[in-house]
Order: sequence, then C-alpha cells, then structure tokens
Amino acid sequence: QVQLVESGGGSVQAGGSLRLACAASRYTFILNTMGWFRQAPGKAREAVATIYTLRFGTYEKHYADSVRGRFTISPDSGTVHLEMNFLRIEDTAIYYCAAQDGYDASWWEAEKYHYWGQGTQVTVSS
Repeated sequence: QVQLVESGGGSVQAGGSLRLACAASRYTFILNTMGWFRQAPGKAREAVATIYTLRFGTYEKHYADSVRGRFTISPDSGTVHLEMNFLRIEDTAIYYCAAQDGYDASWWEAEKYHYWGQGTQVTVSS
C-alpha cells in the first residue's frame, strides 16, 4: 500500500513562510500526480496545488487562485514539497498530501485522488 506522510506544519505569523513535505513511502512509481489539499473549519476540502510528472523530468503544475504566486509545489525524488510564502490568516487549515496513479484534467477534484496522508496543521496568526 502507498503511505503518504506529511511534515513541516506549524504556526507562523502572517507574512511568514513555511515549507511542507510529503513523502511517499512505497510505490512511488505509480504516483504520477501528487498534490496538496487543505481544509479549514466549516469549509470543504479544496485543492491547493498539484504536480503531474511528465517524462524526461518535466512537470505540469496547477495552483488554486487563492495561492497562486505565493505557493510553489516541487518534487524531490519521491517527495513533494509545498513552499508557502506570504502566508495569510486564511491559509490556516489542515493540509493534506494526496496522490493518484494517473492524470485527470480535473486536477482540483479531491475524489480523483486515491491516496491520502493524515494531514498536518498549518496555523497563521497575526
């Protein structure tokens, strides 16, 4: 089974930065698409950023409008990172790592992802 483990969550002040990491312990070869989702209290889980691995070391990335320009998703041999800069109060949420073994144009749909981590809390305060 595929196991995803998130790390890097914590508390930061608004305007600060945080870097999350998601490590896939097994079967990384089938995880063509990995991404980050988040869920704030009272809100639905939403896609934050995803990355699809193409051949020859190229990648296709997608970002939610709310984080574009502030967050960066990047791969590192079986690990996917989410660099979060200029954090805002509204970024506070539990962040989940997710993966699927293929590609779907509807990258933002959580139901497309078959593997999930347990989440890591990100709290942004002022």
